[in-house]
Amino acid sequence: MSVMDKESMFDRKGPCSMITNNDIMKKLRVALHLRDTDIIEILKLAEFETTSSELSAIFRKEGQAQYMPCGNQLLRRFLDGLIIRNRGVQEKSIKPPQPRPVPKMEAVKPFRPHVPRA
Repeated sequence: MSVMDKESMFDRKGPCSMITNNDIMKKLRVALHLRDTDIIEILKLAEFETTSSELSAIFRKEGQAQYMPCGNQLLRRFLDGLIIRNRGVQEKSIKPPQPRPVPKMEAVKPFRPHVPRA
């Protein structure tokens, strides 16, 4: 193996490389067969506005011109919108936790060691 082969071996993404938010968005887009218009609608469900040019920048390769990293908020809102699209809006009918009854303490007698009588 030449020196060039060893150097190029480390340039490739391997199974141990970090996955970015952009990679997650790309994989979800392919897996769910989504188009830009679908993604924009999903983001609108989560009350997040974006344009198709911003999405295009997110789906570019990292070295390309106009590449834009996908932020945590955009990915989080996309996942929230995906949940709303598939499950519907969750109602806020969560009941507040009820106070637990406090167990009554029994009166504790003072400890007296047993002394045998002689």
